[in-house]
Amino acid sequence: MQVKTLSLTPQHWEDYELLDTGGFEKLERFGEYILSRPEPQAIWDKRMDDETWRKMAHAHFAKEKGNPDKGNWEILKKMPQHWTISYRNPAGLQMTLNLSLTSFKHIGIFPEQAVNWDYITETLDGFPPGKAKVLNLFAYTGAASVAAKAAGADVTHLDAVKQVVTWSKFNMEASKQQDIRWVIDDAMKYVKREVRRGSQYQGIILDPPAYGRGPDGEKWILEEGINELLKLCSQILDPKTNFLILNMYSLSFSSLIAANLVQASFPYISQAEHGELYLEDKFEKKLPLGIFYRFRSHP
Repeated sequence: MQVKTLSLTPQHWEDYELLDTGGFEKLERFGEYILSRPEPQAIWDKRMDDETWRKMAHAHFAKEKGNPDKGNWEILKKMPQHWTISYRNPAGLQMTLNLSLTSFKHIGIFPEQAVNWDYITETLDGFPPGKAKVLNLFAYTGAASVAAKAAGADVTHLDAVKQVVTWSKFNMEASKQQDIRWVIDDAMKYVKREVRRGSQYQGIILDPPAYGRGPDGEKWILEEGINELLKLCSQILDPKTNFLILNMYSLSFSSLIAANLVQASFPYISQAEHGELYLEDKFEKKLPLGIFYRFRSHP
């Protein structure tokens, strides 16, 4: 089996720009507003100086001492707490995504994932006529779910956090879609039940965190759970007409690990590719933002 190795970055983001990176930070434009946020992989120097960053930014995320994942937004220029941006691609996908300044430095999207929204659109457009069923696990605020729904799929969106499922509903409605099935559950428990029920999906999207908790406190550790979860997913993915997308953000993982995991669990892989996702700033510095493995096949 031939597997392509790729480095992918979005090509169609009019409402998003990575302006500069360095000093463990990134400067980004989301629509009208520019944000400065921590970025652990930006270990090089900034190209613009700190004063320029501060003049450009509408808000800066200041980390809480002793906790790299929590902190507070310092508002430097007038801006709303909530706003929207658009994403469009040449295949006809149009989405409106709701953003918000959260205490965890996230704002509701991971821009590098746009390459997978394009992949979902292209893949579903190439499937035989009929309603494809797609399962989105660890689905966060649901851009991938909305992309699949816009391409005509019957979508089940699962996340353990009620608030982000509500956020996903806003994204669906803003994007003029409807009837996504919402599930608040632990991913492992849900997929085990789907195996017992004999359920089958034509697409599965997995975007697991390094660490997490289910709605009832179930512990998720990527290294300990991902192999079992992929084996379970292989039992509910249609062996003839299918696609699978796996994203992982652990700094210690390479895409070769993703390849080994997926290829061990799915014997019917074709049209496979793996590699890195990245964003490129205005000074041509490439910021790596996770690894992926994906494949698709249809008669």
